[in-house]
Amino acid sequence: MWYAIEGRDGADVLDRRAAAREAHLARLHTLRDEGRLLLAGPCPAIDSEDPGPAGFSGSIVIAGFESLEEARAWADADPYVAAGVYKSVEVRPFRRVLP
Repeated sequence: MWYAIEGRDGADVLDRRAAAREAHLARLHTLRDEGRLLLAGPCPAIDSEDPGPAGFSGSIVIAGFESLEEARAWADADPYVAAGVYKSVEVRPFRRVLP
């Protein structure tokens, strides 16, 4: 089943986000390579493709897992969590309709 994982950034975490980005992306690449990643990306904090020093308000991942518990465990192990980038993470089931 698909699960939506939404991490919300804390304040002043742009440097921590940059430091943990490579490890964060490596996990997403693994999901992609396994055919389990529907989409992933950051949410700019301002209305701009490149928010610069404004940074990001968080990230969204939609990926396939066997259960909600597995999705939560995967989200809890994210390098952005360990680095203190995310102040909160929400995981919930997602039903794809389009496309």
